[in-house]
Amino acid sequence: MKHPGPILFVLLIIWGCKEEYPSAEKKTRPNILFIAIDDLRNELGAYGSVARTPNMDSLASRGSLFTHHYVQVPTCGASRHSLLTGYRPSKPIHLSNRAIEVEISGKAEDSVPETFIHRFKRAGYHTVGIGKISHSADGYVYGYEEPVSEKRELPHSWSELLFDAGKWETGWNAFFAYANGENRQSLEKQVRPYESGEVEDEGYPDGLTANLALSKLKELQENEQPFFMGVGFFKPHLPFNAPKKYWDLYERDSVPISDNPRIPENINLASLQESGEFNQYALGEERAGLDTSVSNAYARKLRHAYLASVSYIDAQIGKLLQELKRLELTENTIVVIWGDHGWHLGDQRVWGKHTLFENALKSTLIIKTPNAMNANESDVSNHDHKVEAVVESVDLYPTLLELADIPLNHKIDGESLVPLLTSNGSRNQGKAYGYFNQGITLRTPDYRLTKYFREEEPHIELYDHTADIPENKNIASEHPEIVARLMPLLEQERWRR
Repeated sequence: MKHPGPILFVLLIIWGCKEEYPSAEKKTRPNILFIAIDDLRNELGAYGSVARTPNMDSLASRGSLFTHHYVQVPTCGASRHSLLTGYRPSKPIHLSNRAIEVEISGKAEDSVPETFIHRFKRAGYHTVGIGKISHSADGYVYGYEEPVSEKRELPHSWSELLFDAGKWETGWNAFFAYANGENRQSLEKQVRPYESGEVEDEGYPDGLTANLALSKLKELQENEQPFFMGVGFFKPHLPFNAPKKYWDLYERDSVPISDNPRIPENINLASLQESGEFNQYALGEERAGLDTSVSNAYARKLRHAYLASVSYIDAQIGKLLQELKRLELTENTIVVIWGDHGWHLGDQRVWGKHTLFENALKSTLIIKTPNAMNANESDVSNHDHKVEAVVESVDLYPTLLELADIPLNHKIDGESLVPLLTSNGSRNQGKAYGYFNQGITLRTPDYRLTKYFREEEPHIELYDHTADIPENKNIASEHPEIVARLMPLLEQERWRR
């Protein structure tokens, strides 16, 4: 007779992957609408920007607006890997856009869920992914100019994975879409980094994504299971393309340019980057670089394009929020709006992300819980609730599980933000870590300390955030006592795993 051990082990694994909650209990659990937006820095009206974003502003006024939310890595795929797993980077692949493909795709299901979405699915949720939630534009693994594959980036997380590529035919074509049906690849990068299209919302892919999500919401309303629906919008990622009506919301002359357009003092240029992604758009009127700034007129045009793209996405989100209300789902749906990182709009002479500066790491985060879940509603009301504490993307994993009353059965790096949803959250609270460009950065309420592991000096940068001061001067050499006080916190994270 064969030893039963291996069989028993397999049965235990299978049992562990099964649904954990009875159907009667599922109905009381909140739905989750998780909206991921590419390259969305704190460029909303709610943050004090000139951006016309009435729908996200309204949601922020009824929920919690996080004013100091930081991603782990200032590039799309790696940032999303940390978000989805709850882990800060611990090896080089975690800093790459291929992090999810290498670390998750193609792996067998394990007792530890591959993502927090997988955890929701195991807890009885019907999980639907539409658009860019992981790194790929549509959730499948294939190259920019390759046919769509059947290999999912997240093989175990989604009950359904949907996308409407429209006339662009593939997810990656849609990601770099122009209104005429062409894309950056098909036009061999002979394109501008912006476009004002004489089209309706559906004339660009994000309008199709919104429509697909609206249709799916109607279906999910009838489902006995609670749902987790992830909707990933492309804009304002390059190219800054949006229907003309969103450009028309702004007067070009009134669009502000960067208040911090110069290279910071006392740094090495290796801490910045040459705007390579932006310069791929070969028909741009001016080329960006660290050796010279683009003209104020061109900077204003590009910022106008970015704002138009943000307003376009705000309108798509407004459709989803209105449909939640029409379907009477608002009172039992948690809504999260998350930007996967920030973007330098000419700040420190950079057009792009890929740095360890505030502009690249700080992004939008709004969490709106159902009214029934707001503690002390009569006192707090969750209206105009700004959370000033420093928080990280990895914190969303335990936060969403706690809001849904789903246990977290393994150790991650994030900490739940639930206590901050019903309190003002002290400005003197929290810390956040960022990783990129051969460096680690620590953001506290008062300072940013960055250490680079490279030949170019200086290796240490310190920026003052005790007042509303942009990161325009490295003060590490002037304040060694502050560096000495903060460095153990930074080194602790470096050697943690």
